[in-house]
Amino acid sequence: MSTSEQILTTPRSPISVAIAGAAGKMGSEAVRTLARDARFRVTALLVRDRSAFTPPADVPAAVYDDPEQLLVESPPDVWLDFTDATSVVANVDRCIAHRVRPVIGATGYSPADVARWDEMLREEGIGGVAAPNFAIGALLMMRFAAEAARFFERAEVIELHHDGKKDAPSGTAKRTAELIRSARGAGPDTPIHSVRLPGLVAHQEVLFGGSGEVLTIRHDSLSRQSFMAGVQVACTQVMNITGLVYGLEHLLW
Repeated sequence: MSTSEQILTTPRSPISVAIAGAAGKMGSEAVRTLARDARFRVTALLVRDRSAFTPPADVPAAVYDDPEQLLVESPPDVWLDFTDATSVVANVDRCIAHRVRPVIGATGYSPADVARWDEMLREEGIGGVAAPNFAIGALLMMRFAAEAARFFERAEVIELHHDGKKDAPSGTAKRTAELIRSARGAGPDTPIHSVRLPGLVAHQEVLFGGSGEVLTIRHDSLSRQSFMAGVQVACTQVMNITGLVYGLEHLLW
């Protein structure tokens, strides 16, 4: 039994999903994964250039390059966003206005956006999920780092990603630093070091230094399939909540 099958419950079946950024590496992996899962129905795909995109033959989804047109013509239960920092905020604002639940995998939004989306979603009586990382192992890495922060005064984060990743530091690294700061309650900030090289996918080390010892907590995503169990969790559980959940871990423990 897969991780997602162990922890998912299905509130309604199938859940219709629109995938924004469907031509990208994460978006295309999500298209393949959700299309194979009977709990979901991929109904619409958003891409930058519709004329240059051919959807998989086994995914009978409408293709759009205009998010407003998608939401009017093919409104889904869930909007899964793997776009970028230039698009994500407007996309999420728009889908909430159409009473569509966002699951946000893109980065580039601010804490003020998170607070505003939570308020908007509560007013509409629907839920949303913003996940800096969908990999279950990465979530556990962050949880263990927060636990270790109670015992070590100094820590640094090294995050390593493929050379096509636009943002630095990564959302996962920033979230890890936030959790370390929250666990300590006080103390020095946690420096973050970013590496962008071909051949990498997504990797992170959290190094804690103490008197005569070093603790290293590391997670490696070797393929984008590592994120899909978390995507399935988010797209299912978003149907059961009201307001915005920031961090997939809040749906797991």
